[in-house]
Order: sequence, then C-alpha cells, then structure tokens
Amino acid sequence: MISLGPVRRLVVASLCLLVLFSLSVAHPHGEALAKADDPWLSTRDERIAWWTDARFGMFIHWGLYAIPAGEWNGKRVPGIGEWIMHRAPIKPRDYQPLAQRFNPTKFDADAWVRLMKDAGCRYFVITTKHHDGFALFRSDVSDYDIAATPFGEGNNRDIMRELADAARRHGVRIGWYHSVMDWRHPDYLPRRKWDDRPTEGADFDRYRVYLHAQVEEILNNYGPIDIIWFDGEWEASWTHEHGIALHEHCMEQNPKLLVNNRVDKGRKGMQGMNRSGQFRGDFGTPEQEIPETGFGEKVYWESCMTMNNTWGYKKHDKNWKSTRTLIRNLVDTSSKGGNYLLNVGPTAAGEIPTASQERLRAMGKWLAKHGESIYGTSAGPVAGGKWGRTTMRGRDDGNTDIYVHVFDWPADSRLLVPGLTNKVLAASGLGEGEASRRVAAESTPEGLVLTLGTEPWDAHASVMKVTIAGAP
Repeated sequence: MISLGPVRRLVVASLCLLVLFSLSVAHPHGEALAKADDPWLSTRDERIAWWTDARFGMFIHWGLYAIPAGEWNGKRVPGIGEWIMHRAPIKPRDYQPLAQRFNPTKFDADAWVRLMKDAGCRYFVITTKHHDGFALFRSDVSDYDIAATPFGEGNNRDIMRELADAARRHGVRIGWYHSVMDWRHPDYLPRRKWDDRPTEGADFDRYRVYLHAQVEEILNNYGPIDIIWFDGEWEASWTHEHGIALHEHCMEQNPKLLVNNRVDKGRKGMQGMNRSGQFRGDFGTPEQEIPETGFGEKVYWESCMTMNNTWGYKKHDKNWKSTRTLIRNLVDTSSKGGNYLLNVGPTAAGEIPTASQERLRAMGKWLAKHGESIYGTSAGPVAGGKWGRTTMRGRDDGNTDIYVHVFDWPADSRLLVPGLTNKVLAASGLGEGEASRRVAAESTPEGLVLTLGTEPWDAHASVMKVTIAGAP
C-alpha cells in the first residue's frame, strides 16, 4: 500500500527519531507546553499580520469524492459530500478504484486563481489530502496520490504545483489543508466500524511518521507556502503531544508559516476556539458559524463556511446561500475581528460550480466599491445589531475611520450608532454615484447619529465612512 525508496526510508527514519524526541520532552500529563517565549508564539503577531489584513479567503474541498458526487450504487447518500466514504459506507477496497477514474480535464489553475481575484479573496486553502486518504499531490511515500490517476500518470501533472504557480503569478497567498485522520491508511487507528480490515499489526506511530513525511512534502515541494490547515484531530488516537510534535515539525520547515489550531487538541467542537489552557496553533477555526462576539485583541480566528450544505461537491445540493447573506457574513466576521473562509466544491471534471462563481463575482463587485471597509480593518467599536455592523481603522494623525455597514435601512433615514460619542470630523458614503455624497453625522450623548437618504444605495450592505476625533 505504501512504497518507500531508499532516500525516503532515511528521511522516515529521521522523522521517527524526531517523533520520539518530541514525545520524550512533552509534559507527562498532557498539559500545554506553550510559553510566551516559545519562538512560534513570540513571532505570531508578525507572521499573521498579512492574514488579518486579508480578511477573506477561499476554501476548496476537492478529491475523489467529487466523482460519486453524493450518490453510491444509484442511491443518494445523506450528509456532506466529502464524507461519502464514511456515510455510505464504502470499504477502502471499494473506494480506492475511484482514483482510476479521476481525470479532471477541465481543471485550469489559472482560471481558479483569477476567480479568487475577481471575488476579492486574498488567499486560499485547498485539501491536499482529506479523510479518505487520497493525495491531490505527488507523494514519494504513497502510491495513493495524483500520480496514480489518469490525470497525473501520463503527463506528470500535479494539482498543487499548478495552483501554487498560478497563485504566485496573481499575488494570492497559498494554503494547504491536510487531514490528520486517514480512513484508508493501514496504520491509522481507530478504524471505522464498517472497515473489515484486520487491525493486527497496525501501528499508529508508524502512521504518524507517514503523516510527517507527507506534510514535509507539501511544505517543501512547492516553494514556501503561507498556511497549513489541519483537520481530523478529534479522535482519541491523536494527542496533545502529537500536536506539539507536528506543529514543531511544520515550523522547522518554514518559520513564517501559519498553522491553525486543529494541529492540537484544544478546539471546543464546531465553535472552533480553544478551551482554557495553552495549545498550539495561530488561529481558531469556527465551523459553519460566526461567533456572537469577537474575542479581543490578538485572538485570531477564521469562520469557515459553505455556500450550500456541503463542502465536497454534491450534484443534488442546490441550497445556495444568497449573495446578500454571503456579503453580510463577510461583514459580520470582519466586524468582530475575524476572517471569512468561504468554500467551493469543484466537480470531478475540475470546474467550480456556476452558482459558486456567480456569488463570488458578485462579492468581488461589492468589495471593489467597499473593500476599504473590510481589508486591513479591525473589529468595530460598536457590537452592531439588526441595523448592521461596524469596522474601523486607525489613522496616522491619531484619529479613527469608522465604517458603518447598514443592513436594515431606517424608515426615518436616521440611524443611531449607540455609544460612539467622539467628535465627528467627516462623514460620507462609500461606493459610486449617490453613495459618494456626504452623509450628515452628529455626535450625541446617546451615540453617533447618521442622517441618510430615503433608500439604501447598495442592495446588500450600504457603507458609511465616518472619521472621528481620536480613538473610539
């Protein structure tokens, strides 16, 4: 199942020593070991600065599961598309032949990255390997990879290579998703209940060496990347000590790398943020939800969400969120100091669904007019409510630009932004045409009062820019 050349065997042996050393220095009770003077922690604010400015990224779930597209043996399988192996369920020996059918002839890395640019995404994260164990890259430690498909076998193509090259051409930051969990690998434990392969001889530490080797490949074979996004860490076989060892291995490969918190065991379910204690990872990962509030300065997080109900492609899932919802989700995360990682699930042919493309381009048009209120901003001074959200940016002169995103237009054209009592220096609308006119604004004991027009000038979210004296 796994082929190792002599050079790779030497690397794997070295990784075994690294794993054993990491385990030997870990706290015996599994308590968090991160201290303020740990190199990764002391450099985090500097490493993550570009990411907090970016605010908006594209998530891409793609793999063999796009071939059945939510159906198996002629029946629809409930649940998310990339979990079809688990949900159907499908034994590894029956799922693995899908690799011989993976031939995405319509895949165009440059077109994908141009779509990211059109949407206003500043970075992307793609599944290099999901829980099914198939690698979308060329791996020297496995024969279950893109090289074993009709797409990669005859013409030496590598999806990660093509995407990395296209991203650098267009100035988009690069992120690799990689699953800790692996339903196919013979040494991964625990096995699924439906997996009838014998567990005798399975060795989870040997699997960890394989995992480290593949992570080393994706971090070194495509030039320096920006993010590695782990997942599948929740099973009991993965421990805090394992997370420390993998995190340190990543940082040794690239000290400027960002690593999400799913490398470790601190995550509190889908809320995505760590429970109390010190755990590895640069940012939290709320899934399919946006927290009710932010978490304060220098607590970094990113809400990952789907456009419909699935991450991996399902041909029958047409439950698309509206463009308005997606734009307001982006505004909501930004207003609380977070990032928005919005998913697409390409088809087996390598095309991003038309419905996804339409919504992304509409988001890009909104950002072309209002991006100043999103990129490089911080959490707003007012929590917001049904009426909308706020973001802000400090100015070099010591004053502050407040961006008021209006969702629910006031019937009397007067909007109160409560609690913001600073002196108003200037106010205007963002956008084109009517929005460029000045907005009447005054400071009152109750807060900032904006006098607007009778109708919103943007169908999704109208934005006012208000410059106030000093900090809010």
